[in-house]
Order: sequence, then structure tokens, then C-alpha cells
Amino acid sequence: MADVPAPSEVVLPAELADAARTLFGDRLDLAAAYAELLATDGVVRGLIGPREAPRMWDRHLLNCAAMAERIPEGATVLDVGSGAGLPGLVLAIARPDLTVTLIEPLARRTSFLVEAVQQLGLARSVRVFRGRADEAASGSTGVGPFSGDVVTARAVAPLDRLAGWCLPLAVRGGRLIALKGASAQEEIDQHADAVARAGGGGPTVHRCGVGVIDPPATVVEIVRERMVVPPAVKAATRRARPARRGGGRGR
Repeated sequence: MADVPAPSEVVLPAELADAARTLFGDRLDLAAAYAELLATDGVVRGLIGPREAPRMWDRHLLNCAAMAERIPEGATVLDVGSGAGLPGLVLAIARPDLTVTLIEPLARRTSFLVEAVQQLGLARSVRVFRGRADEAASGSTGVGPFSGDVVTARAVAPLDRLAGWCLPLAVRGGRLIALKGASAQEEIDQHADAVARAGGGGPTVHRCGVGVIDPPATVVEIVRERMVVPPAVKAATRRARPARRGGGRGR
């Protein structure tokens, strides 16, 4: 079992207090409760490494919260590959106007997410879906299909695969907002054709939290311009259809 960090390790550092207040406002206490949950249950369950506790705020919470500036008011957000709730739960805390669905295929992670949503009192605005992105888009598990104004992701996959998984979940004109690192433009140059084949417009890079966090968070944003259904979603949709009734073979 992983060593659980001491409470002092997840306390908001004084030098980050102003940034945290700017990003979380009057829900800063809720963000602190989530940070503690990540550093305790999250570490015990293997969702967060014990060495991440001292940098929980600057590396995880503040970076994710900064993404909120790219999300329209009152948007429906689908977070793909939520893991321990980054960025989906952070966005739900920072922006109570959002409706957020956390999409995660692994049972131990979804169990943590369900418990975290309950403990943080977010059940009215956040739901958890256990499954892959293509299953959420097709409704093949019997729940859904899901679609939203914004699809978010963090550290899930390269941009070509990410676009194929996430864009089918966005409404036409909706957006994928992916938290990326310094190599964001290189990914765009490498995968622009794949993004277009998935129905996306030209990817753009944005810096979030400029003047609030240092360095700012880097996101890649892709608008869903065309309704392209990838093979994985088509296959999942076929599996979800009820079996044909009656005798004889279909023509």
C-alpha cells in the first residue's frame, strides 16, 4: 500500500493562494477538500502517486481550473478519461454553472469518482459514466448516448486518437479542449490531417490562466465542424441495437 502523505503536504502553498482564490472563488474550500481526497484515498487506491501531493495544487488543480476560461457559461461538459477527476471534477468545482459527465472505463477509478462526487456534494451537477468514449457516444452500454457542448481531456492520448475518441461526443459546433504541454504545436503539425478526417476544424493553441498561474496552462482546442462517425462508434452502435425479431433472414 502506498504511503499516505501528511496533511501538511497538501495544504495550499501561500505563494499559490491568490491564484487559487482567483480560479476557485468562494469554492476554494471545496477545492481543498478534493485535494485532500486525492492525496489520501487517491494515493491509497493508486490513482495518484504519493510524490504528487506536494505539487497537487500547481501541477494538477490550478492547471485544470485554468481551462475553465475556455468553456462557455452553462455548458454541458463531457470529460474523457477522467481518471481521478482531472480535469472534470476540478472544472465542476470551479464552475458551478457547468453540467459535467466524467467518462472513465476502469472500475476502481469510477468507484473513487462516484464517492468523491457524493462527498463533495456535487451530485446535482456531476455524473459518472463507466465506459469508453465510443460507448458513451453510441449508448452501447444501455446508458446514453451522450453529447455535450465541450469535451475535455488531459494526458489521455496523442491528438489524432484523442480527436477520434472525443469529437463524436461533441455537438456540431461544440469543442474538444485538451490540456497539453509545450509540444502542443508539434502535435497539431503531426496530426492535423487525422483531426480533419475526424470532423474537426483546424486545431488552435491557447494559453489559459495568463497572469494568474506561471506557467499558464496550454490547451488545444478543436471545433467539431462535420458529423463524422468513426468505426469504433459505428461498431458500438450496432452492438447496442436489439436483435431482429421474427422469422426469416433479412435481405
